[in-house]
Amino acid sequence: MKWGSHRLLLVAAIALVSSAHVGSPDTYFEGAAGPYPVRVIVRTPGVVPGLAQITVRLLTQRPVQRVLVLPVFWDPKTAAPPPPDVAQRVPGDSTLYSAALWLMRTGAYSVQLTIEGPGGPGTTLIPITAVATQRLALRTPLGILLFCLGSLLVAGAITLAAAAARESVLEPGAAPDRSDTRRARIAAAGGTVVLTLALLGGWAWWNAVDAAHRTGLYRPFHATVTFRTVGSDQALWLTIDDPAWVDPRYGRAPLIPDHGHLMHLFLIRDSGLAAFAHLHPVPLGTAMFQTTPPPLPAGRYRVYADIVQESGFMQTLVSTAELTAPPTTWRPADPDDAWLIGGGKSGSDNAPLADGSTMTWKRGAGPIVVNQDARLVFAVAAPDGAPATLEPYMGMAGHLVLTRNDGAVFVHLHPAGTISLAAQESFELRQPGDTIPGTLATRMQEREKHGNESLPAHHVVASPDGLVSFPYSFPQPGDYRLWVQVKRGGRILTGVFDVAVQEAAR
Repeated sequence: MKWGSHRLLLVAAIALVSSAHVGSPDTYFEGAAGPYPVRVIVRTPGVVPGLAQITVRLLTQRPVQRVLVLPVFWDPKTAAPPPPDVAQRVPGDSTLYSAALWLMRTGAYSVQLTIEGPGGPGTTLIPITAVATQRLALRTPLGILLFCLGSLLVAGAITLAAAAARESVLEPGAAPDRSDTRRARIAAAGGTVVLTLALLGGWAWWNAVDAAHRTGLYRPFHATVTFRTVGSDQALWLTIDDPAWVDPRYGRAPLIPDHGHLMHLFLIRDSGLAAFAHLHPVPLGTAMFQTTPPPLPAGRYRVYADIVQESGFMQTLVSTAELTAPPTTWRPADPDDAWLIGGGKSGSDNAPLADGSTMTWKRGAGPIVVNQDARLVFAVAAPDGAPATLEPYMGMAGHLVLTRNDGAVFVHLHPAGTISLAAQESFELRQPGDTIPGTLATRMQEREKHGNESLPAHHVVASPDGLVSFPYSFPQPGDYRLWVQVKRGGRILTGVFDVAVQEAAR
């Protein structure tokens, strides 16, 4: 098997343990809780029920009284939520707080963050997805300890049964005779048989539960992507053909628009990552989407598709497709579609843009290390060197797509982080009457039609200084490619950067 096939198998394997995004399970948010700017990281447990670890960084030196966190499950019928947990200040850092929250059910959650301070209480919601993605192994030392303790309990139970049969009917001070001893041996043998059957039954039950957990591990919906020739044009078709699409835990709920689109689809050429496209297919029914591919070079492409359901459940579909004949012309199906061939130079912090301007990555002098805040700050300068004014691109100052070269990590970032703003809005707008699938989705789509009036406060109108930043930390070491998209003069521009992410020092 060739290395290219190995890479594709790796992409598929990673997809089995991912929800929203690929190989990057943590949620990053940067925004405001009322008057208090914050950066929040939510590390989901990978099992349900499980403990999620919450880290809250105050991006202000203003003292606050309390930082409160509360898990909110997406269910309009839910009664009054329990009281929130108080996050504890991390020793040695007056702006850092941490807490652990139980996620008890599979599905869409949000972490309700409330900050109490001199400016009054401020609240925001950070949507997350709670799914079981792993099986926790029993560590060998703990297994040995449990085996020894269990053996003592079994031996003690058999000993007690034998002693009871031998001595329970004796007068005080009387010595057991041969019949008493024989009765004790029979009781010990019977107890051994009963306990052995109980242990075998428990072992079978445990294996059945473990097998059910294994088969119930979450995986993204299977999708099939094909390129078809329609007349003189080519079309890209994506079909969600997974039975889980109708699973009430993950499916059924209609899709809601995120940044004005029901799907954000990304094409990345597998060979050398030398071609990239960010497209927005239109739905044809409930499980099929279609768009026009740009004139990309022929080859095999990795396909990633971000979708958000009405419940706030977020996920990235993963597939591959073979483009045999590149389109000769392109009529974009959506004005927000964009593509790029080439770009990227290892170690370079400057990327030329198609309109003559330049994008610079202000990454700093130090290396980028796994699980540490990565300085993803980019500045766009006009051809004359002056800071460029960035226009909103789908309501944001910019979009960033990154992938590890082998496909083990894929993330679609915004200045607000990895969260879906559509999922955040679904929690903000839900009402007790939204129990019929499609009710909330219809209302949200109507809001989208009103343009900027429906956009939340954290959407960015423009960036006059040419700066755009993204909160993130890389989950795995390796070589990565980044595509940073901004809009200037009505044109979507893409800067490409390469970076090597190092292991944390031990």
